Amino acid sequence: MSTSNRDLAKEFLSTGSGKLGTALFIMLLAISVFVIATYPLDFGTRIWSNPKVWEDNPKAVPPIWINAFDDFARAEHRVFVLTEPSSARVLGGGMELIYSFGFDYTADEFPSFLSFTINEVRYFQDPPFVTLSMVRPDNTEVIIYRELVTGPRQDEVLPIIRYKDSPKRVNLGGASLVETNVARFLEDILMRDVSTREVEGKIEEILLGSIAAGEQLESLEVLKGEYLMRVRFVTFDQRDSTEGVKFVLGGSVFGLMGTDIIGRDLMVGLLYGFPVALGIGIITAVLTTTIGTIGGIVSGYVGGKTDTALQRTSDILSNIPLLPLLIFLIFILGPRLWLVVVVLIIFGWPGLTIIVRSMVLQLRSGQSVEAARALGASRSRIMSKHLFPQIAPFIFAQMVFTVPGAILAEAGLSFLGLGDPSIPTWGQLLQSGFTSGAVYIGLWWWVLPPGLLIVLTAMIFVFLALGVEPVINPKLRRVA
Repeated sequence: MSTSNRDLAKEFLSTGSGKLGTALFIMLLAISVFVIATYPLDFGTRIWSNPKVWEDNPKAVPPIWINAFDDFARAEHRVFVLTEPSSARVLGGGMELIYSFGFDYTADEFPSFLSFTINEVRYFQDPPFVTLSMVRPDNTEVIIYRELVTGPRQDEVLPIIRYKDSPKRVNLGGASLVETNVARFLEDILMRDVSTREVEGKIEEILLGSIAAGEQLESLEVLKGEYLMRVRFVTFDQRDSTEGVKFVLGGSVFGLMGTDIIGRDLMVGLLYGFPVALGIGIITAVLTTTIGTIGGIVSGYVGGKTDTALQRTSDILSNIPLLPLLIFLIFILGPRLWLVVVVLIIFGWPGLTIIVRSMVLQLRSGQSVEAARALGASRSRIMSKHLFPQIAPFIFAQMVFTVPGAILAEAGLSFLGLGDPSIPTWGQLLQSGFTSGAVYIGLWWWVLPPGLLIVLTAMIFVFLALGVEPVINPKLRRVA
């Protein structure tokens, strides 16, 4: 780095806005790199837009940290995944596989739901039998669910494989077999007949509630303490196997940013929005500035018909209404993020071209340009070596200012429903929140974070631009 460039960098970092903008930009860049390195390329279509990925998450619940501001302990969301059995023993010609795990339940409310998932099962003779049971803190045990794996179909080749592409997921709160088993469990405690209609819709309350003889099921209290879950696989061939099980204890709080009405983890979507926002802003700003600069320099220096053609093109593009055109293109081509970026680029460069042209018209008669022309320098050399360096600081500052404009434009268009619904940009999160009524039903964690991130990201580049001003304009520099 030359001494002059080092002095310019020192001048830039000597301002508070330059330091703050640089620190925030590094943070933004680091998060974007992390997301690019860890998220799959098809995250939007394969994961974010796939409801099955989020089916085990609670719907429209706030972030977990709100428990710190309330004496009432909301139920935290827990997922238990077991791929290896806790114990195994030979049972006749087959095996008995036991998957067991425990949890300490301390919440002041019942879980929002309970689900049980059986992953891939492979068997060679008769289908295995699966049993899910719970040992409660009061030492009572309840058989919750029984499942006989689907038997072989005609002409099916051994080994028989079940639940490979679509695991067997059971919502325990809505399964009729679970209601029957829980009713039998209650009959032993309450000393009376219990119908499945009495337990319908109350599975979570009964399984994790304090129950005494003669007590009404409508007023159960949470039974806090240690719970033990057991999953028992009984196979009829020692070669039979399973890829494990999953048990979900649905909570009323989830993660750092909560969930939407589909159960999608909003923190995941917000993180994905960082590289998208940065990419949209930088790509749009760089291409818009490049096209506008080249057009302005050529128009101002070459003049004649070239100048007239470029200026009339700029005038036409500047006067075309952007929103109706974008609506028409989306109607024809479908909602695509790249389409929004292309439209922003096409309609973003004319304004800069007009400004750069006026600057070049003043510089073309300067001594350095006249001397280069007298020495026989070509037009391209004069434009690239003598004109561009004189306007480069202004161009750089203009590019920095263009980034937040592009980010805000994309967010605004996505909020109007003109973005790509399969890609979780911050504007798209806002749009889905508003169309789902998040504002009206109090789901603040759905709309506030993306809105604040849009403003923060725009402000980062505003800080950078303010830090660049003293570098461009020596009159604004501090006097030592």
